[in-house]
Amino acid sequence: MKQGAGTTPEGAQSEQEASRWVRSMFGRVAHRYDLANHLLSANIDKTWRTRTVERVRDILMRPNARVMDLACGTGDLLVALEREAGRGLVGSDFCHPMLAGAKSKLARLGLKSTLLEADALSLPLPDASLDLITIAFGFRNFSNYRSGLVELRRVLRPGGALAILEFTQPPNKAFAALYNWYSRRVLPILGGMISGAPEAYKYLPESVRKFPEAEELAVLMRETGYGPVEWEYLTFGIVALHVGRVG
Repeated sequence: MKQGAGTTPEGAQSEQEASRWVRSMFGRVAHRYDLANHLLSANIDKTWRTRTVERVRDILMRPNARVMDLACGTGDLLVALEREAGRGLVGSDFCHPMLAGAKSKLARLGLKSTLLEADALSLPLPDASLDLITIAFGFRNFSNYRSGLVELRRVLRPGGALAILEFTQPPNKAFAALYNWYSRRVLPILGGMISGAPEAYKYLPESVRKFPEAEELAVLMRETGYGPVEWEYLTFGIVALHVGRVG
């Protein structure tokens, strides 16, 4: 993987431009984000989040563990984490309209988590201040993957962990070909109809295609200070869940 590898939206010439494009794009789809996710995944996205909670439960349930759901979007994983932990946690995102959606959801459900508007590549947190960071479908949108992992490692305490739930390329070539056809031909049309922003759902399959494969991401996590790193495929390999521990 190239040293500065990160998301590369069409037309973006720098990491700063890529970051601005992603923030603006998510702002445009925030009002229909939940609906699009649940419809386009046939609600399977809920099982992916459930599995993520299961994999980090040991840290989540520690007394006084400090937990942040990063790139939290409208808060679906944050809700699942808080319900399991039984206490308020922290959700963070750099897109204000997404956080507004999360705030409304938390209030509607009577939950207590707090929200922080911040860039994941430059968190306003001291070193070794968190026990657990989770990211569901947000890491792929970082403008620099290595820098992001280094920053998250900075704020994790010894004994903590980072969990990344992200789309990936299925390992079975026949299924991958079918999935890629759906992603490139069908998803942009359906996603555009639901969200009103077809460019967002054109970006999605391209960003997955350019994203490191599951084993490559595990290697990058080890190189940036996580270990051991374990990962698993979910739903025929269209999603991978990585958990990196901090010694």
